[in-house]
Amino acid sequence: MLGIVWSIIIGGLIGWVAQMIIGRGVPGGIIRSIVSGFAGAWLGSMLLGSFGPATGGFAIIPALIGALIFVFILSIFFRESRHKESGYM
Repeated sequence: MLGIVWSIIIGGLIGWVAQMIIGRGVPGGIIRSIVSGFAGAWLGSMLLGSFGPATGGFAIIPALIGALIFVFILSIFFRESRHKESGYM
C-alpha cells in the first residue's frame, strides 16, 4: 500500500516539474499532474529505457523527459481546443 502511495506522489511531482519547466499548465490540477507523471514515465521508458536514479518505480530522468513531451503535447492540444470553442483560430 505504501508503495502505491509513494508512486502516486513521485508521479505527481514529475508531472508538476514538467509543467513548471514547460511553463504551461495542463487543466485538471493535481490529478492531471499525476497522470502526466505516469504517462511521462511510460513514454520516457519506451523512448529512452531506464537509466539514472530511480525512486517510486520511476527512472527519474527518462520519466521527466517523457513527462515534458507529454505535457507539451497536451498543452498544445488544450490550447487549440480552447481556441476552437471560443471562435478564435
